[in-house]
Amino acid sequence: MTLSTHVLDTMHGRPAAGMAVALAGPHGIFAQGTTNEDGRAPDLAPANLPAGRYRLTFGVAAYFRGCGVTLPEPPFLDEVSIDFGVAENGGHYHVPLLVSPFSYSTYRGS
Repeated sequence: MTLSTHVLDTMHGRPAAGMAVALAGPHGIFAQGTTNEDGRAPDLAPANLPAGRYRLTFGVAAYFRGCGVTLPEPPFLDEVSIDFGVAENGGHYHVPLLVSPFSYSTYRGS
């Protein structure tokens, strides 16, 4: 199985470049990285991800503060975590995040 993610900044209408993202698996943190100029983290997951439960965590508040957005303390969304399962022979998993300082959505993409 393979995994990819893509973060879109819906407040500004652009990819969320420079957002911290971490992938945790059954045995703890798998990998950490930062989204590129297209909002993707291409080196986050290995080419063959084993079946199991995973969590993607995105540094939302730090990203928006870095864009100059004034957020309350504490921010409404600090980190967004998405828990998901990867099944045997599940193929490719794409987990996009559409985010603003006050809302987010996700789905299993292609």
